[in-house]
Amino acid sequence: METTELLKKVRQIEIKTRGLSNHIFAGEYHSAFKGRGMAFSEVREYQYGDDVRNIDWNVTARFNRPFIKIFEEERENTVMLLVDVSGSREFGTQERFKKNLVTEIAATLAFSTIQNNDKIGVIFFSDHVEQFIPPQKGKRHVLHIIRELLTFQPQNRKTSLNSALVYLTNAIKKHCTAFVLSDFMDHDFEKSLQIANHKHDVVALHIYDQREAELPNIGLMLLTDAERGGQKWIDTSDSAVRNAYAAAWQKHLEQLKTTFTKNGIDSVRIRTDEDYVKQLLLLFKQRS
Repeated sequence: METTELLKKVRQIEIKTRGLSNHIFAGEYHSAFKGRGMAFSEVREYQYGDDVRNIDWNVTARFNRPFIKIFEEERENTVMLLVDVSGSREFGTQERFKKNLVTEIAATLAFSTIQNNDKIGVIFFSDHVEQFIPPQKGKRHVLHIIRELLTFQPQNRKTSLNSALVYLTNAIKKHCTAFVLSDFMDHDFEKSLQIANHKHDVVALHIYDQREAELPNIGLMLLTDAERGGQKWIDTSDSAVRNAYAAAWQKHLEQLKTTFTKNGIDSVRIRTDEDYVKQLLLLFKQRS
């Protein structure tokens, strides 16, 4: 991508997603993703009903009457975006490819994060961690993230959610909110998801396309595995083929739902031709 074209795309993404962050998500994000720590604020004289465990004995001894410590919730939070860059992100049959939708959602979350004075970082992953952008604050940092979202070319095409979740757990020491933006075309990641969510607050954003859920009746179709490279002809005019395809998708969804529910993971499904704003607002309100 030429530099001029890249800057134009970055600017387009910035205008759209920063506007959404400013006018739509500001209040919802603030209430949905709060800091989890408690920070010391001040001391005041003890009042009837105060928790005696909060008495500041040094100040009490100095003034010869009881004082207690007042704590406030720490507002600053760290947000990590775990972005799936495997081969299946290049699929899309409706309004856009999955990777384009992921870029817009990630940029919107990034601008919402810095507007709230929080830090934002990114883990790009395929079947291993491809790139790690440490969390920082500021618009300049967010624009760097958007450029990477637009131009990043992974080394591998397969998927391993496990590798990304393990890396998150090991690399980010303090509690963070971690958005996983993926089509979740993977298995055997539940244990690492459980461990990551025990340390952090993991949120799953399941990105998919309508044709991954159902096949059109258009006769013979050549399907290509975007991650492993295999190809197969199928007859979509055969109702048994279409029904089996739809049943496999439903089974996949049920497995994901069970995994997320069992491990206390907030999640939302967003289709490539849907309005992601509506889905994100629904997620934020559920968490508030």
